[in-house]
Amino acid sequence: MTTTKSKARRAGTGTRTRPGVTSSKPRGLLVAIVDDNPDVCTVIASTLKSVGLRTVSFTDPVAFVDTFDPAKYACIVLDVRMPRLSGFEVQQTLTRRGIDTPAVFVSGHGDIPMALAAVRAGAVTFLEKPWRDQVLIDAVNEAVALNNRRRAARSVHDALRTRLSGLTRREREIAIEVAAGRHAADIGERFGLSRRTVEMHRLRAMRRLGVHSSTELTRIIVEGRAAGLI
Repeated sequence: MTTTKSKARRAGTGTRTRPGVTSSKPRGLLVAIVDDNPDVCTVIASTLKSVGLRTVSFTDPVAFVDTFDPAKYACIVLDVRMPRLSGFEVQQTLTRRGIDTPAVFVSGHGDIPMALAAVRAGAVTFLEKPWRDQVLIDAVNEAVALNNRRRAARSVHDALRTRLSGLTRREREIAIEVAAGRHAADIGERFGLSRRTVEMHRLRAMRRLGVHSSTELTRIIVEGRAAGLI
């Protein structure tokens, strides 16, 4: 897509919001702006910086894909029509790598089929130029908030996986049986163990998981099963 500087100025219109109203500020993470027109990048960056969001701009979508590190970015503002790689192709490439950083698609040639295609590609929203500054800011904040939720969920998942991976095979087996509501005598009969040995493994499993009751142990096992870790 090639546009003039005057068109770039019209990418965002309207009064910008007051600084400090972004409750979903990315806390050190960056907003990536990917548009082959540097003037459009400048307009978008200026709008987002006016409310305290940190940005990095890319005019080459291939270079962006090659260097993208999801740990550094809260979201992506992604132009649909670009040479070499379209915005959809950029998003599809990242998705194939297992990257789910939220994207806000923008275009100067928007229509309903294109908007639907953007949503199917994983867009948080689709904006057609020109847009009001506040609309862009709200869309980016929504994407940042989604990224924060995903990161929090991954953190919980990783912590749970680490706790469960600390169990021995026997401790895991006993913990699963306890979570199923079976008594020590029944578990011992199933595995050919004494009741005392079953209790020993149960206590060790609880200690490794950092819990203090069979109820807490059951909760961890249930969460692990729901997360596909068991």
